[in-house]
Amino acid sequence: MNLIDTHTHLYLSQFDNDIDSVIKNAIDNGISKMLLPNIDSTTTQQMLSLSKKYPKNCFPMIGLHPCSVQEDTIDKEISHVKDMLDREKFLAIGEIGLDLHWNKSTLEFQKKAFEDQIHLAKKYKLPIVIHVRDSFNEAIEIVEKLNSSELRGIFHCFTGNKEDAQRVIELKDFYLGIGGVVTFKNGGLDKNLNQISLEHIMLETDAPYLTPSPYRGTRNESKYILNIAQKISDIYAIDINKIAEITTKNAYKLFQL
Repeated sequence: MNLIDTHTHLYLSQFDNDIDSVIKNAIDNGISKMLLPNIDSTTTQQMLSLSKKYPKNCFPMIGLHPCSVQEDTIDKEISHVKDMLDREKFLAIGEIGLDLHWNKSTLEFQKKAFEDQIHLAKKYKLPIVIHVRDSFNEAIEIVEKLNSSELRGIFHCFTGNKEDAQRVIELKDFYLGIGGVVTFKNGGLDKNLNQISLEHIMLETDAPYLTPSPYRGTRNESKYILNIAQKISDIYAIDINKIAEITTKNAYKLFQL
């Protein structure tokens, strides 16, 4: 069984003491590739170092996370993204988008950063990885406005309903990232998910965050993709090997792995 964790922050300090065993455990559990979305200029070097240490397993993205958007640093951060795109090879532009959970006051600057980075994705022909915490409607409106034949991507940590999923699917080359929330007792995602074709779904952990049940309260890591795949297998009543096959194929297609 071959699985891909399409969204994991393994370069963060939570993994400083055991990153080698974390990656080994993932590989031993069939997770052959781990895709690393960036946060901002302060995390780029750690992410690149990990990717260069594990070039067959860890693949970097570049982007400015909406929670890192500030009025006084936005221009510098977007310049950093542009500079890195000219210097290194990246799998995608991410993690980008909007966050209305932690800070609503920076929304207009978040929107500017999001749109600027969508234009960069088009220029460099890279997919986008979109953060939509408490902001799905606002974020997808921007994607719908700027959508074109060369734009593609994934809505990370999708927790919406069937109608939300349909809006994503209608964008054509966009997918739904399903992570630990699908295992939560009151998450609600499990009730509608099997109405969405697996052709539109990818698996992700968002490690070290959003640890799936029954490990909630502990640090998340990429090996728990297995738990997410098993839950999706239960929801769809489809063998886990088939879940792995379809979602991995989707990831290869979007990220051109």
